[in-house]
Amino acid sequence: MRTVLAAIVLIGSTSFAFAQQPAASPAGSRTMVSAADVAAMMAKAKAERKPDQALLAQSMIQLAPYNVSLEYRAQVANAAVHETEAELFYVIDGSATLVTGGTLTDSTRNGANLTGKGIQGGTSRKVAKGDFVMVPEGQPHWFSAIDGTVVLMSLHLPHAPAK
Repeated sequence: MRTVLAAIVLIGSTSFAFAQQPAASPAGSRTMVSAADVAAMMAKAKAERKPDQALLAQSMIQLAPYNVSLEYRAQVANAAVHETEAELFYVIDGSATLVTGGTLTDSTRNGANLTGKGIQGGTSRKVAKGDFVMVPEGQPHWFSAIDGTVVLMSLHLPHAPAK
């Protein structure tokens, strides 16, 4: 619950900052992104994505230990499990089908994460522009269908150590 509240506060304060502050520092240390910056990042992703590339991700905001990315998805990619962090998605544009829960199929380890070709079981839901979805740490998730394209804000939320 504490992680969810931290994410909401971070997003709320970031939204306020979007409207109040000019663009900030280089991408590596950026703590603010304007609506115009987001539009430019979307256009860049659309132009640079290769035809066989399922998604193109770009860093939007970095404030250790948090990383906010813009994900431009035009095809179905691998399913994932983040073992030590939750992931919050905000749908900036477009729509897709998101599957959460269930079991990864053909899973392989990728550092602290697992990836798989898909998910067996789980719950499917349609997500569209304006939707927020929190995926708890350790839960499989997969965009099983993309309706044209979907552009997401993805915020990884590291597990808070027990006190």
